[in-house]
Amino acid sequence: MPNKPTPVIFDCDPGHDDAIALLLALASPELHLLGVVTSYGNQTLAKTTVNALRLLQFAGRADIPVAVGAAQPLQRALEVAAHVHGESGLDGPALPPLATQPASQDAVAFTAQLIRSAAQPVTLVPTGPLTNLARYLAAHGTAGIARVVLMGGAIAEGNMTPAAEFNIWCDPEAAAQVFASGLDITMIGLDVTHKALLGPAVEAQLRSAGRVGTFVAELNVFFSVYHKHTYGWDGAPIHDAVAMAHVIRSGLVETRARNVEIETASELCRGRTVVDLWRRTNRAPNAHVGVDLNAPAFFELLVERITRLG
Repeated sequence: MPNKPTPVIFDCDPGHDDAIALLLALASPELHLLGVVTSYGNQTLAKTTVNALRLLQFAGRADIPVAVGAAQPLQRALEVAAHVHGESGLDGPALPPLATQPASQDAVAFTAQLIRSAAQPVTLVPTGPLTNLARYLAAHGTAGIARVVLMGGAIAEGNMTPAAEFNIWCDPEAAAQVFASGLDITMIGLDVTHKALLGPAVEAQLRSAGRVGTFVAELNVFFSVYHKHTYGWDGAPIHDAVAMAHVIRSGLVETRARNVEIETASELCRGRTVVDLWRRTNRAPNAHVGVDLNAPAFFELLVERITRLG
């Protein structure tokens, strides 16, 4: 008998790579997407929420509910990544005009209801700041959560500062609470996602895959401008889709059980995920940390699934 689809709640701040991760989830029968919760991050909460709703309309899945989450970090001032994702947070190809509304519940109550009503423990996939999840854990604890597969952090580099990845940097206090929660956490960080560079060859495959594939290719055209200017890359790393792909198919990402601590006190290293890769301390492992990616297999999966959406 085939395994039941994994129930998933997607916590996102769309965002070009969030958009691709959402489309990948919709196209994958291994997952049952229970709902989407939104956060500030790549743009303001109002804009990321509109983007999530319009993406679901575009994909013909407006039946999937969207709940409005955190508008700002737990303690820090709000900053967004408009320099990467543009004024809308999803600049590039056009999406349909907004024709739906988010759920009346906020993200914490919405998540609690979905977890309570699920037939089996739920996997949470946060690809923005971890504020929503920290607020949820403070209110409801860890019961009913199978695991957390997050995009964020890094072992050895940063993209917001020399020391820190953007999602963790935005709200390091929230990240510290999540990593200290005792949950089964997988950290898909920059060391892995920077190997998921969507370049011209995959863009061409996507354009030949239909309406949704063309949309993804056009998203990548805009997203690549920042990465070309910053890194000299001929393409863009679609970070968040790697986290979603890891839930769909184990083995694409190699992980190691390691201790991860979050720097909250230092301004210079704010938001750094201090990963004890070589076990230099006696701190017990609290996360499965991504260390490598089978990039050809990842892109094969991505193109095959996006093609299914037509």
